[in-house]
Amino acid sequence: ITVYQEQVMLLSQKLGDFTKGEADVLRKAMGKKQRPVLDKMKPKFIKQASAKGMDKEVLEKIWTDWEAFALYAFNKSHSTCYAWIAYQTAYLKAYYPAEYMAAVLSNNMSDIKQVSFFMEECKRMKLNVLGPDVNESYYKFSVNKDNAIRFGMGAIKGVGHGAVQTIINNRKKDGVYKSIFDFAKRIDLRAANKKAFENLANAGAFDCFTNTHRAQYFHDDGNGINFLEKTVKYANKYQENQNSSQVSLFGDTSEVQIPEPEIPPCEEWGTMEKLAREKEVVGIYISGHPLDDFKREMHTFCNGSIALFYDLKKYVNKELSFGGVITDVQHRISKQGKGWAAFTIEDYDDSFEFRIFGEDYLKFRHFLMKNSFVYVRVMIREGWIDKQTGNVRDPRIQFNSFQLLHDVLETKAKKLSIQLDIKNIDKEKIQNIKDLLHMHKGSHLLNFVIYDNDEQLKLNMHSRKQKIKISQELLEELEAQQVFYKLN
Repeated sequence: ITVYQEQVMLLSQKLGDFTKGEADVLRKAMGKKQRPVLDKMKPKFIKQASAKGMDKEVLEKIWTDWEAFALYAFNKSHSTCYAWIAYQTAYLKAYYPAEYMAAVLSNNMSDIKQVSFFMEECKRMKLNVLGPDVNESYYKFSVNKDNAIRFGMGAIKGVGHGAVQTIINNRKKDGVYKSIFDFAKRIDLRAANKKAFENLANAGAFDCFTNTHRAQYFHDDGNGINFLEKTVKYANKYQENQNSSQVSLFGDTSEVQIPEPEIPPCEEWGTMEKLAREKEVVGIYISGHPLDDFKREMHTFCNGSIALFYDLKKYVNKELSFGGVITDVQHRISKQGKGWAAFTIEDYDDSFEFRIFGEDYLKFRHFLMKNSFVYVRVMIREGWIDKQTGNVRDPRIQFNSFQLLHDVLETKAKKLSIQLDIKNIDKEKIQNIKDLLHMHKGSHLLNFVIYDNDEQLKLNMHSRKQKIKISQELLEELEAQQVFYKLN
C-alpha cells in the first residue's frame, strides 16, 4: 500500500524502469489530478514491467491502486508538516481548550457562519462563550479569569479598530468602567461615534453596568433624542470642559459641574427583541437562540431541517417536517386579486424563503406572523413541466399543516420511555422517579427500558396501569435527576 508520492516514484522506477524524470512527471500528474497524463503513462508502465517478467494482472492492480491513491496523494514532507500541526493543535485543544477555541474563533472572525459553527463546538466542549463586554473584551476573542471565552468587540458591526483600542487603553490606564457615564467620559469620542455606542449596546457590551439595561439606552422621552444620544452629548460637553478649563485668579482650575442625564425608566426588552438586535449587529445570536426552548421538539418530531430545501430533488414524493422561527413575512395580492405570502423560516443553521398561495394561504395565513415559532409539515411534489421547453421545473412544496411549536409536545408526544442502567439503579433513585411520575398523571403511555451494556441485555417493561402527562416540566425534572429518556 502506497502512502506517499515518493513511494510511487520509487516503485515506478523499480518495477517499470521509469527514469527519474518520468517518475517525477507521474508524481505531478497524481498531485494535480491530471487524468490524461496518467492514462498516457499507464501503457508504458505495463509494457516495461511485463518485459521484466511481471504478471499483467498484478500490474493492472498496482496501477488501479495508484489511481485511487492519486485522489488524495501527499508527498512525505507535506504529510510530516500536517501531522506535526495536527499534533500541536490536538495538544492545545486537549490541554488549553478555552485559549485554543478563542484563537480559532478569532481566526474566523470575518466569516460569521464559521464563528457560529465553532461556537457550537464550544458548547459541545462545555466551554462558556460570553457576549462582548467593554470591561473584559478585546478586539479579538479572549479568555477571561474564569476560563470563559469572551466575544471580541471587533466582531460587532460599526465598531472599528480605533473604537476598540480607545476602550482597551483607557480600561488599562484607569481601571474598569463603573457606568455608562464613566465609560463615555473616559474614551476618545472621536474614535467611537454614535453608531459604535448603539451597536455596543445592542450586542450587550454594556450589560456589565447593572444600573441600566439595553432598552433604556434607546428609550425616547418624546423629544426625539434617546438616552444613549444624551449620554454621548453629555460626554462631549464634559471632555470639552476638561480641555478648556479656565484657571481662576487664585491659580485653581475651575471645573463646571455638568449634570449626568437621567436614566429613563422603561420595560426591558423581551428575549426575541434582544436576540434579534444581537443578530443585527453581530450576524449571529450571542446570548442564546430563539429555538433553545424547543430543542426537544426539533430533535424528536422533525425529520428534516431548513438546509434540505436548497436541494429538494431527492425528497420528491416525501413528507418533511421541520421547525423554526418566522423572521420575515410579506403578505401580498396577485394581479388576479388573490392573496399570497413570502415568508422566511430560520432554524439553528439556515434560513429559507417560502412562498404560499391559494387555498394553502387562506388555510394557514394566521400562522404567518413575525417571530412565531412554527412546526410545519410539507409534501415535496414533482415540478411542473415547462410547456415551452418540455423540461421539468424545480420540485413544488405542498403545505400539509402548520402548528405552533409550543403545542407540539402536547399533541405529538405519545409515549415516554425511561432508560435505566441496571448498575445505577438503587432504592432512592426508584423512589424519586416514582414520586415525580405520580405528580404528572395524564393519558400518555409509560415505558421502562432496563439495560446492561456489559451483558448486552435489554428489558422492555410497559406500564399497564400508570399513565402520565408528558410536559416540559416533567422532562426538565428528569434531566435534572440525570434520568435518560426517549419520546415516542
